[in-house]
Amino acid sequence: MKILSIAIPSYNSQDYMRNCIECLLPGGEDVEILIVDDGSVDDTGAIADEYEKNYPGIVRAIHQENGGHGEAVNAGLRNATGLFYKVVDSDDWVAPDAYQTILRFLKEEAGKEDPLDALFSNYVYEKQGVRHKKVIEYRSTLPRDRYFSWEDIGRFGASQNILMHSVIYRTQLLKDCGFQLPKHTFYVDNIFVYWPLPYLKKMYYLDVDFYRYYLGRDDQSINEKVMMSRIDQQIRVNKIIIDIYTSHKPTFYCKKLDEYMLHYLSTMMLVSSVLLLRINTPEADREKDRLWAYLRKKSPEAYRRIKRSVLGNLAGSHNKVKRMMALGGYKIAQKWIGFN
Repeated sequence: MKILSIAIPSYNSQDYMRNCIECLLPGGEDVEILIVDDGSVDDTGAIADEYEKNYPGIVRAIHQENGGHGEAVNAGLRNATGLFYKVVDSDDWVAPDAYQTILRFLKEEAGKEDPLDALFSNYVYEKQGVRHKKVIEYRSTLPRDRYFSWEDIGRFGASQNILMHSVIYRTQLLKDCGFQLPKHTFYVDNIFVYWPLPYLKKMYYLDVDFYRYYLGRDDQSINEKVMMSRIDQQIRVNKIIIDIYTSHKPTFYCKKLDEYMLHYLSTMMLVSSVLLLRINTPEADREKDRLWAYLRKKSPEAYRRIKRSVLGNLAGSHNKVKRMMALGGYKIAQKWIGFN
Protein backbone atom coordinates (compact mmCIF):
# COMPACT_ATOMS: atom_id res chain seq x y z
CA MET A 1 0.00 0.00 0.00
CA LYS A 2 1.20 3.52 -0.80
CA ILE A 3 1.87 5.78 2.16
CA LEU A 4 1.01 9.07 0.50
CA SER A 5 -1.05 9.98 -2.55
CA ILE A 6 -0.13 13.39 -3.98
CA ALA A 7 -2.52 14.96 -6.45
CA ILE A 8 -1.22 17.63 -8.82
CA PRO A 9 -4.18 19.47 -10.40
CA SER A 10 -2.83 20.67 -13.75
CA TYR A 11 -4.42 22.94 -16.31
CA ASN A 12 -2.19 24.29 -19.09
CA SER A 13 0.79 23.85 -16.77
CA GLN A 14 3.45 22.84 -19.29
CA ASP A 15 5.77 25.74 -18.39
CA TYR A 16 6.24 24.88 -14.71
CA MET A 17 4.77 21.47 -13.82
CA ARG A 18 8.08 19.60 -14.30
CA ASN A 19 9.58 21.41 -11.31
CA CYS A 20 6.66 20.32 -9.18
CA ILE A 21 6.81 16.69 -10.30
CA GLU A 22 10.58 16.44 -9.96
CA CYS A 23 10.51 17.66 -6.35
CA LEU A 24 8.06 14.87 -5.45
CA LEU A 25 9.83 11.96 -7.18
CA PRO A 26 12.36 11.43 -4.31
CA GLY A 27 9.44 9.99 -2.35
CA GLY A 28 10.05 6.81 -4.33
CA GLU A 29 7.77 3.81 -3.97
CA ASP A 30 6.18 5.19 -0.80
CA VAL A 31 4.22 7.75 -2.81
CA GLU A 32 1.96 7.86 -5.82
CA ILE A 33 1.96 11.07 -7.80
CA LEU A 34 -1.40 11.63 -9.47
CA ILE A 35 -1.07 14.21 -12.25
CA VAL A 36 -4.60 15.30 -13.07
CA ASP A 37 -4.72 16.85 -16.53
CA ASP A 38 -7.89 18.94 -16.28
CA GLY A 39 -8.72 19.32 -19.97
CA SER A 40 -5.52 21.16 -20.85
CA VAL A 41 -5.00 22.39 -24.42
CA ASP A 42 -1.20 22.62 -24.25
CA ASP A 43 1.38 19.86 -23.59
CA THR A 44 0.31 19.23 -19.98
CA GLY A 45 -1.26 15.88 -20.85
CA ALA A 46 1.76 14.74 -22.84
CA ILE A 47 4.11 15.65 -19.99
CA ALA A 48 1.93 13.70 -17.57
CA ASP A 49 2.04 10.65 -19.86
CA GLU A 50 5.81 11.00 -20.19
CA TYR A 51 6.32 10.85 -16.43
CA GLU A 52 3.90 7.93 -16.07
CA LYS A 53 5.93 6.01 -18.67
CA ASN A 54 9.27 6.85 -17.07
CA TYR A 55 8.14 6.22 -13.48
CA PRO A 56 5.67 3.32 -13.59
CA GLY A 57 4.14 2.51 -10.23
CA ILE A 58 4.93 5.98 -8.93
CA VAL A 59 3.39 8.45 -11.38
CA ARG A 60 -0.11 8.09 -12.79
CA ALA A 61 -1.58 10.38 -15.45
CA ILE A 62 -5.30 11.09 -15.12
CA HIS A 63 -6.99 12.84 -18.03
CA GLN A 64 -10.43 14.40 -17.75
CA GLU A 65 -12.62 17.05 -19.33
CA ASN A 66 -12.13 20.47 -17.80
CA GLY A 67 -13.90 20.62 -14.47
CA GLY A 68 -11.82 23.19 -12.62
CA HIS A 69 -9.42 22.87 -9.72
CA GLY A 70 -12.02 21.32 -7.45
CA GLU A 71 -12.90 18.52 -9.84
CA ALA A 72 -9.17 17.82 -10.33
CA VAL A 73 -8.83 17.42 -6.55
CA ASN A 74 -11.92 15.17 -6.57
CA ALA A 75 -10.41 13.05 -9.35
CA GLY A 76 -7.19 12.69 -7.40
CA LEU A 77 -9.10 11.52 -4.34
CA ARG A 78 -11.18 9.05 -6.35
CA ASN A 79 -7.97 7.49 -7.69
CA ALA A 80 -5.92 7.69 -4.50
CA THR A 81 -4.71 4.41 -2.99
CA GLY A 82 -2.38 5.92 -0.38
CA LEU A 83 -3.16 6.00 3.32
CA PHE A 84 -2.82 9.81 3.28
CA TYR A 85 -3.77 12.43 0.70
CA LYS A 86 -2.00 15.67 -0.22
CA VAL A 87 -2.65 18.29 -2.91
CA VAL A 88 0.30 20.15 -4.44
CA ASP A 89 -0.55 22.71 -7.11
CA SER A 90 1.43 22.43 -10.34
CA ASP A 91 3.27 25.75 -9.87
CA ASP A 92 4.30 24.99 -6.28
CA TRP A 93 6.90 22.64 -4.80
CA VAL A 94 8.08 21.09 -1.52
CA ALA A 95 11.35 21.37 0.38
CA PRO A 96 13.48 18.19 0.02
CA ASP A 97 14.54 17.72 3.66
CA ALA A 98 11.09 18.50 5.04
CA TYR A 99 9.58 16.10 2.49
CA GLN A 100 11.69 13.23 3.79
CA THR A 101 10.81 14.12 7.39
CA ILE A 102 7.11 14.06 6.49
CA LEU A 103 7.43 10.70 4.73
CA ARG A 104 9.33 9.08 7.60
CA PHE A 105 6.65 10.15 10.02
CA LEU A 106 3.79 8.97 7.80
CA LYS A 107 5.51 5.64 7.23
CA GLU A 108 5.58 5.08 10.99
CA GLU A 109 1.88 5.97 11.13
CA ALA A 110 1.08 3.43 8.46
CA GLY A 111 2.07 0.62 10.80
CA LYS A 112 -0.34 1.67 13.56
CA GLU A 113 -3.87 0.40 14.14
CA ASP A 114 -5.15 3.92 14.81
CA PRO A 115 -3.38 6.30 12.40
CA LEU A 116 -3.84 10.02 12.69
CA ASP A 117 -6.51 11.98 10.82
CA ALA A 118 -4.41 15.01 9.83
CA LEU A 119 -0.78 16.07 9.76
CA PHE A 120 0.05 19.78 9.80
CA SER A 121 3.29 21.49 8.78
CA ASN A 122 4.48 24.98 7.86
CA TYR A 123 4.36 26.62 4.45
CA VAL A 124 6.31 29.43 2.83
CA TYR A 125 5.09 32.27 0.61
CA GLU A 126 7.52 32.09 -2.32
CA LYS A 127 6.65 35.54 -3.61
CA GLN A 128 8.57 36.51 -6.74
CA GLY A 129 11.00 39.37 -6.17
CA VAL A 130 10.81 39.18 -2.37
CA ARG A 131 14.11 38.35 -0.69
CA HIS A 132 12.83 37.43 2.77
CA LYS A 133 10.08 34.85 2.43
CA LYS A 134 7.21 34.78 4.90
CA VAL A 135 6.88 31.47 6.76
CA ILE A 136 3.49 30.54 8.18
CA GLU A 137 4.09 28.34 11.22
CA TYR A 138 1.96 27.13 14.13
CA ARG A 139 4.44 26.86 17.02
CA SER A 140 2.38 29.09 19.30
CA THR A 141 -0.88 27.38 18.40
CA LEU A 142 -0.46 23.63 17.89
CA PRO A 143 1.27 21.23 20.28
CA ARG A 144 4.54 19.82 19.00
CA ASP A 145 6.00 16.32 19.25
CA ARG A 146 2.76 14.70 20.40
CA TYR A 147 -0.67 13.76 19.19
CA PHE A 148 -3.43 16.21 20.02
CA SER A 149 -7.13 16.94 19.56
CA TRP A 150 -9.05 20.20 19.29
CA GLU A 151 -9.13 20.55 23.08
CA ASP A 152 -5.33 20.95 23.07
CA ILE A 153 -4.91 23.78 20.58
CA GLY A 154 -4.14 27.42 21.32
CA ARG A 155 -5.54 30.57 19.74
CA PHE A 156 -4.84 31.07 16.05
CA GLY A 157 -3.33 34.37 14.96
CA ALA A 158 -4.59 36.43 12.03
CA SER A 159 -2.07 34.86 9.63
CA GLN A 160 -2.24 31.31 10.98
CA ASN A 161 -5.25 29.81 9.27
CA ILE A 162 -4.69 26.20 8.29
CA LEU A 163 -4.60 26.19 4.49
CA MET A 164 -4.42 23.46 1.88
CA HIS A 165 -0.65 23.97 1.85
CA SER A 166 -0.25 23.06 5.51
CA VAL A 167 -2.35 19.91 5.81
CA ILE A 168 -2.23 16.24 4.84
CA TYR A 169 -5.47 14.34 5.48
CA ARG A 170 -6.06 10.63 5.95
CA THR A 171 -7.54 9.49 2.65
CA GLN A 172 -10.32 7.34 4.09
CA LEU A 173 -11.45 10.16 6.38
CA LEU A 174 -12.03 12.37 3.32
CA LYS A 175 -13.98 9.62 1.60
CA ASP A 176 -16.02 8.77 4.71
CA CYS A 177 -17.12 12.36 5.35
CA GLY A 178 -18.58 12.68 1.85
CA PHE A 179 -16.01 15.25 0.75
CA GLN A 180 -16.74 16.75 -2.68
CA LEU A 181 -15.61 20.02 -4.22
CA PRO A 182 -17.78 21.95 -6.69
CA LYS A 183 -16.86 21.99 -10.37
CA HIS A 184 -15.81 25.07 -12.32
CA THR A 185 -15.21 27.10 -9.18
CA PHE A 186 -12.11 28.96 -8.05
CA TYR A 187 -10.89 29.26 -4.44
CA VAL A 188 -12.12 25.78 -3.50
CA ASP A 189 -8.89 25.16 -1.56
CA ASN A 190 -10.77 26.90 1.27
CA ILE A 191 -13.46 24.22 1.15
CA PHE A 192 -10.83 21.48 0.89
CA VAL A 193 -9.26 22.42 4.18
CA TYR A 194 -12.49 23.44 5.97
CA TRP A 195 -14.87 20.58 5.20
CA PRO A 196 -13.02 17.81 7.14
CA LEU A 197 -12.28 19.87 10.29
CA PRO A 198 -15.23 18.63 12.43
CA TYR A 199 -14.22 15.02 11.76
CA LEU A 200 -10.64 15.34 13.03
CA LYS A 201 -9.95 13.57 16.31
CA LYS A 202 -6.26 12.69 16.17
CA MET A 203 -3.77 15.24 14.81
CA TYR A 204 -0.04 15.94 14.76
CA TYR A 205 2.11 18.96 13.91
CA LEU A 206 5.60 18.71 12.41
CA ASP A 207 7.42 22.03 12.70
CA VAL A 208 9.08 21.89 9.27
CA ASP A 209 8.84 24.35 6.36
CA PHE A 210 7.42 21.85 3.89
CA TYR A 211 5.22 23.48 1.24
CA ARG A 212 6.47 26.29 -0.99
CA TYR A 213 3.56 28.40 -2.22
CA TYR A 214 4.55 30.33 -5.35
CA LEU A 215 3.18 33.84 -5.92
CA GLY A 216 4.08 35.97 -8.90
CA ARG A 217 2.21 35.04 -12.07
CA ASP A 218 -0.21 37.67 -13.30
CA ASP A 219 -2.80 35.02 -14.17
CA GLN A 220 -2.79 33.33 -10.77
CA SER A 221 -6.22 33.01 -9.18
CA ILE A 222 -4.87 34.59 -5.97
CA ASN A 223 -3.71 37.72 -7.81
CA GLU A 224 -5.79 40.58 -6.38
CA LYS A 225 -7.00 41.86 -9.76
CA VAL A 226 -7.96 38.32 -10.77
CA MET A 227 -9.78 37.83 -7.47
CA MET A 228 -11.75 41.02 -8.02
CA SER A 229 -12.71 39.92 -11.53
CA ARG A 230 -13.90 36.60 -10.08
CA ILE A 231 -15.64 37.98 -7.03
CA ASP A 232 -18.69 35.84 -7.80
CA GLN A 233 -16.50 32.76 -7.27
CA GLN A 234 -15.16 34.09 -3.98
CA ILE A 235 -18.70 34.79 -2.75
CA ARG A 236 -19.90 31.34 -3.82
CA VAL A 237 -17.14 29.66 -1.83
CA ASN A 238 -17.75 32.02 1.10
CA LYS A 239 -21.40 30.93 1.22
CA ILE A 240 -20.39 27.25 1.10
CA ILE A 241 -18.09 27.88 4.08
CA ILE A 242 -21.06 29.47 5.89
CA ASP A 243 -23.19 26.42 5.05
CA ILE A 244 -20.54 24.02 6.36
CA TYR A 245 -20.18 25.96 9.60
CA THR A 246 -23.90 26.22 10.27
CA SER A 247 -24.59 22.57 9.41
CA HIS A 248 -21.97 21.35 11.90
CA LYS A 249 -22.49 23.97 14.62
CA PRO A 250 -25.06 21.87 16.58
CA THR A 251 -22.70 18.89 16.69
CA PHE A 252 -19.39 20.52 17.65
CA TYR A 253 -17.85 18.39 20.37
CA CYS A 254 -15.39 21.05 21.48
CA LYS A 255 -15.53 24.81 22.05
CA LYS A 256 -12.09 25.30 20.49
CA LEU A 257 -13.24 23.58 17.30
CA ASP A 258 -16.14 26.03 17.13
CA GLU A 259 -13.80 28.97 17.77
CA TYR A 260 -11.37 27.97 15.03
CA MET A 261 -14.06 27.29 12.43
CA LEU A 262 -15.61 30.67 13.23
CA HIS A 263 -12.12 32.24 12.99
CA TYR A 264 -11.72 30.84 9.47
CA LEU A 265 -15.23 31.90 8.48
CA SER A 266 -14.48 35.39 9.79
CA THR A 267 -11.38 35.55 7.58
CA MET A 268 -13.44 34.55 4.56
CA MET A 269 -16.04 37.22 5.33
CA LEU A 270 -13.34 39.87 5.68
CA VAL A 271 -11.56 38.95 2.44
CA SER A 272 -14.82 38.95 0.48
CA SER A 273 -15.92 42.24 2.02
CA VAL A 274 -12.61 43.99 1.38
CA LEU A 275 -12.52 42.83 -2.24
CA LEU A 276 -16.02 44.20 -2.71
CA LEU A 277 -14.93 47.45 -1.09
CA ARG A 278 -11.99 47.57 -3.50
CA ILE A 279 -14.33 47.12 -6.47
CA ASN A 280 -16.22 50.13 -5.11
CA THR A 281 -19.39 50.10 -7.19
CA PRO A 282 -23.03 50.29 -6.07
CA GLU A 283 -23.55 46.68 -7.14
CA ALA A 284 -20.49 45.57 -5.14
CA ASP A 285 -21.94 47.31 -2.07
CA ARG A 286 -25.25 45.51 -2.56
CA GLU A 287 -23.42 42.20 -2.99
CA LYS A 288 -21.56 42.80 0.27
CA ASP A 289 -24.85 43.49 2.05
CA ARG A 290 -26.35 40.32 0.59
CA LEU A 291 -23.40 38.24 1.78
CA TRP A 292 -23.68 39.55 5.35
CA ALA A 293 -27.46 39.06 5.21
CA TYR A 294 -26.87 35.44 4.13
CA LEU A 295 -24.66 34.87 7.17
CA ARG A 296 -27.20 36.52 9.48
CA LYS A 297 -30.01 34.34 8.10
CA LYS A 298 -27.97 31.14 8.39
CA SER A 299 -26.54 31.89 11.84
CA PRO A 300 -27.54 35.03 13.75
CA GLU A 301 -25.06 34.05 16.46
CA ALA A 302 -22.10 33.76 14.04
CA TYR A 303 -23.15 37.06 12.44
CA ARG A 304 -23.10 38.83 15.82
CA ARG A 305 -19.80 37.28 16.87
CA ILE A 306 -18.03 38.25 13.65
CA LYS A 307 -19.54 41.74 13.53
CA ARG A 308 -18.39 42.34 17.12
CA SER A 309 -14.78 41.94 16.02
CA VAL A 310 -12.94 45.12 15.05
CA LEU A 311 -12.31 44.14 11.43
CA GLY A 312 -15.76 42.63 11.05
CA ASN A 313 -17.31 45.88 12.20
CA LEU A 314 -15.17 47.87 9.77
CA ALA A 315 -15.54 45.63 6.72
CA GLY A 316 -19.31 45.25 7.08
CA SER A 317 -19.97 48.95 7.52
CA HIS A 318 -21.23 51.62 5.10
CA ASN A 319 -19.45 54.33 7.05
CA LYS A 320 -16.81 55.94 4.81
CA VAL A 321 -14.18 56.24 7.56
CA LYS A 322 -14.67 52.62 8.64
CA ARG A 323 -14.42 51.47 5.04
CA MET A 324 -11.12 53.30 4.64
CA MET A 325 -9.84 51.78 7.88
CA ALA A 326 -10.80 48.28 6.67
CA LEU A 327 -8.94 48.82 3.39
CA GLY A 328 -5.93 50.19 5.24
CA GLY A 329 -5.85 47.18 7.54
CA TYR A 330 -6.03 44.87 4.54
CA LYS A 331 -3.09 46.61 2.86
CA ILE A 332 -0.99 46.33 6.02
CA ALA A 333 -1.77 42.63 6.34
CA GLN A 334 -1.06 42.14 2.64
CA LYS A 335 2.40 43.66 3.00
CA TRP A 336 3.19 41.94 6.30
CA ILE A 337 2.13 38.44 5.33
CA GLY A 338 3.01 38.64 1.63
CA PHE A 339 -0.14 37.12 0.11
CA ASN A 340 -1.37 38.07 -3.41
